[in-house]
Order: sequence, then C-alpha cells, then structure tokens
Amino acid sequence: MNIPTLKYTLIVSLFCLSVTAQAQDKKNETPPGTQPPTLTEEIEVVRPYKPVLADAVKIRRNPDMNTTKAFKPVLSYNIIDKKLDLNSNIKELQAQKMADERAAVLSNNYIKVGAGNFNTAQAEAYINTGRDEALQSGAYFKHLSQQGNLEKQQFSNQELGIFGRSIGDSYAISGNLSYDRRSTFFYGFDPSSSVPADMSKQRFSTIAADAEIVNNYSESALFNYAASINAYQFSNIDDARESSVLLKGYLNKEINLFNIGLNTSADFTSTKDLAYKLGNNILRVNPYVNFKGNGFELKLGANIVQEFGTNSRLNIFPSVSAEIPVVQGYAVVFAGVTGDVLKTSIRDLALENPFLSKNLAIKNSLESMNIQAGVKGNAGAEFGYKIMAYYKTIDDMQLMVNNQTTINRFDVIYDNGKSNIFGFEGELNVKASDVFNISGKAQIFNYDLASQAQAWFKPTVRLISNARAQVNQKLYLDAEVLFQGETFARVNAAGGGFTSRTLKGFVDLSAGAEYKVHNKIGVYLRANNLTGQSYQRYLFYPKMGLTILGGVNYSF
Repeated sequence: MNIPTLKYTLIVSLFCLSVTAQAQDKKNETPPGTQPPTLTEEIEVVRPYKPVLADAVKIRRNPDMNTTKAFKPVLSYNIIDKKLDLNSNIKELQAQKMADERAAVLSNNYIKVGAGNFNTAQAEAYINTGRDEALQSGAYFKHLSQQGNLEKQQFSNQELGIFGRSIGDSYAISGNLSYDRRSTFFYGFDPSSSVPADMSKQRFSTIAADAEIVNNYSESALFNYAASINAYQFSNIDDARESSVLLKGYLNKEINLFNIGLNTSADFTSTKDLAYKLGNNILRVNPYVNFKGNGFELKLGANIVQEFGTNSRLNIFPSVSAEIPVVQGYAVVFAGVTGDVLKTSIRDLALENPFLSKNLAIKNSLESMNIQAGVKGNAGAEFGYKIMAYYKTIDDMQLMVNNQTTINRFDVIYDNGKSNIFGFEGELNVKASDVFNISGKAQIFNYDLASQAQAWFKPTVRLISNARAQVNQKLYLDAEVLFQGETFARVNAAGGGFTSRTLKGFVDLSAGAEYKVHNKIGVYLRANNLTGQSYQRYLFYPKMGLTILGGVNYSF
C-alpha cells in the first residue's frame, strides 16, 4: 500500500468517529423574543466524585449525625514471668539430663568356708532381709577352730545371733540377741618344772541381749533422747557365773549456743564362784552443759558414781573438756579432765585372758584423775590425725600374775595404793584414693606403781596398723601389723617370794587377698604370723607359728 492511499484511509476514519460524537441536549430552550429566566439552563454532570483539599472544611460544618461511639471491649492481660532471650547474646549451655541410673543389685546373704594348716576350719554365714530402709533384720553364724603342734593347744569359737532394726518417723528401735561359746585347754607348762601341768579344758559361754531406742534428729524436736538395755549371762566350765543388766539413758536440750544434757546408767551385776557370791552394782549420773562459741567448744559437767552391793562407795569426778581450733579445718587443740570407776567383771577378764584360775578377786579400780591434752585435725577427707598425751592416777590398778600352785593359770591382783600412768598416743588415717587406705595407732606407757615391782603383762610400747588396697575390680589386698614391746611376768615362789621373767617383744604380721571369680563367687587366702615367731603374750602360752588359711565365699 502506498502513502497517498494510507493518507485517505486515515482521514475517512477520523470523520466517521466525529459523526458518532453527540452533544448533550439543551433543556427548557427559550423561544425567540422572550426574556430569559434567571436560571436559563441546568447542566447535569455525571462522573465519579473526586474530593479536593477544599472539601475538608465540610467535615466540620456538616457532621454525620448517624455517627455512633466505637465499641471498646474490656481486655485482660496475663504477664508471663519469662526471660526475653536476645539473639544477639550467647546463650548459656544447658546440661543434658542424664538417664536414671539403674540401682545396683545388692546381695543380702553371704556364706564363707575355709580351711588351713594347724587343722584350721572356718565357716561364716550372714542372712539379711534386704534394702528396706524402714525395717532391717538378719542372722549370722561364725565358727573358727585350730589345733597347734603342742599338746592340747586347741582353740574353738562359735557365735550365733539375730538382729533387727526398725526406723519410724520420729524414732528408731534396734535389738540384738547372741550366743558366744569359746573353748580351749590349759596347755601351758613350765619346762623347768618336774610337776606335770594340769591340762584340763576351759570353756566360756555367754548369752547376751540388747535393745535401744533413739529419736531421729529434728530441729523442731523439744529435746533429743536415747535409751538402751544390755543384759548378759556368763558362765565357764567350772562354777563361775555372772549376770548383768545395764540400763542407759540420754537426754539433751539445745538452747541457742548451749546444749544442756544428762547421761545416766544403772549397772546391776551379780558374780558367783565356788568360794563367794557378790553384787557389784554401779549407778552413774553425768549432767553437763556444752557451749559452742565462735571457733571453740567448752563442756562443763560432773561424773557422779555410786557403787553399791557388796561394797558401797560414792565418788564425784569433774568432767571438763575444751576444743580450740588453731588452724581452721586443719588443727584443733583439745584438753580435758575427768574420772571414773573401772569395773572388774569375770567376762571382761576372760576375753582378755582365757587361762584364768578359780575364785578370782573381784574389785573395782578407781580412776581418780585423767588429764589429757593434744591436737587433732585433718587435711580434707584424705588425711586425719590425732596426737595426745595423758596422765592418769588409778587406785587399786588391776594386774594378772601366774598362780602359785597351778602355774599355768592366772590370778587377778591389785596394786594397792595410787598408781600413776603417763602415756602418749598417736593415730593416723590416710586415704590416698578410693582404692587404697592405711591407718595406724601407736601407744607408749610409763608406769609408776604403788606396791608392785612391775606392771605385769602390760607393755610399754604397742603399735597397730592396717592397710587395704583394691588392685582392680576383682582383686583386693589387705595387711595388718601388731608390734608389742617386752612385758614382765611374776612367778610366785614356794617360800612366799616371787621371781620376775621377761617376755620378749614381738611383731605379728598378717596379710590377705581376695579375688572375685564371679560377681557372686570369690576366693580368699590369708596368712597370719608371717614371721613365724612363737611369741608369748602370757607366760608359758606360746602362740602358733605361720598360719595359712584359704577358702571360698558366695553371696546371694
């Protein structure tokens, strides 16, 4: 298509569009020759309303009368106490909660059986109800017998008992009933004597029972209390009999920094032998006031002791002690003065020396003064110590001597008058780790007697120490050592005099090992008196040499 043709086509199109346009009609046209009215014409414009800025004044002049007040609901707010975390800060790491650890399964029962040289036989059994914290009960049995190389050098010991404990909300009750039987022979003899020794049998039996009630500690409790009863019936193969009932009571009241309390006991003991029967009763009352200040502790009291029965005597002793820390948490200096009545009983004498004569002299000793002072402390839970010196004055100190006619039996005598004892004592406990610990105790004695030449069978030096180590989860080792210095024995002569003999000091070293084959089964091995010394603690009664004992134990 050429340009002239395009030009004519555009002109025709514009013309057609203009024909379609229409003007708005004029209304109320005035005929010619007449005067036009005031409003000659009216034009109606139809288009969207577009307000301008000048129309804003109409809002104030022409308010909308239909306008209503906007509804404002009553709102309630809950403020949450929550820390606002800012993303710009580093958040604290939260420890992950550990899974509940499975409670260890404990074994309630235990059986042990063993044998060794010198015809040694050992058996033990323990039975317990379990882990119940409110009620616990059980029973046990022990047996040990040996026979040495000497004639009638035999020993046997059996123990049988039952026990129970109940823990309530405000108090706890416990009790125990036991039977103990020990037997031996008077196998000792004097090699220089031509008189044959009496090697008859000796046997001791004890039936004992005890019960205790004690309140559980509570800050709101009016006072703290405890009460107990201990009773036993003792007898030997001959005619010696002893029965005893011991009642104890404790009462304490805390008032600010003071503790006011009272300890009491009533001991009723009846002793009978072939030639006598006597009552040895002791009543003790110990009131005290304990004051704990800033860095020190002071206790003031008295020990009132009344003896009655065959003999009657009243004694009042001081009971004073004080503790002052020198280095807080590491060293505490302590001192005290007290006194008491030292009771003599056939049962205690038989536990110390089973080779006793008949018709023993029963008489209480009087510890009229006991002054002690020292220092104690610890360095954490791994190291603890105590060093103490003391001075005692004892009236009628108890001693043992060989019987004049039956030389392999022992009598009880008393150092008539005031005996003075100066002593030094030290204790040490070291726990190097959870798998190794060692403890020891050393004692030094110096005797100044009133009437006797020596403190018969009482050593001047004694050392006791033990150690235990866990090599791994299955192997355990332990060791013990006992050292005792020389002692002196008195042998009565036929003419009324006596001779003194010296018993050499000794070292008794023991060691043992236990290996767990299974978590319920283990084997053990123990050696006593490793040095093999046939030492004597009492004249004419040598100990057995090296003893080796082994066996197996089972827990379930």
